[in-house]
Amino acid sequence: MNFKVRYTQAARDDLKRLFGFLAARDLPAAQVARAAIAEAMRLLQQFPFSCRKANAENPFLRELLIPFGATGYVALFEIENTDTVTILAVRHQREDDYH
Repeated sequence: MNFKVRYTQAARDDLKRLFGFLAARDLPAAQVARAAIAEAMRLLQQFPFSCRKANAENPFLRELLIPFGATGYVALFEIENTDTVTILAVRHQREDDYH
């Protein structure tokens, strides 16, 4: 079964912010990070339930860990139904929390 992966506007803003932050310091690294995030999101098309639960009370709210260098990113997403996964937020692992 393939899920459709969609992004909230907040998640799109997160991705732009993360890319802009890294691009200002190292454009090639930012491009590699963007590719790593895109590749990780492909996992959600087939295996969203393989990701860790973000909330024990809601089995459909999950987090995808995205390795990148010594750290990486975390995508908060919700399995909406049998067809759709929605990315709610994306943050760097060293950030405080989702906003």
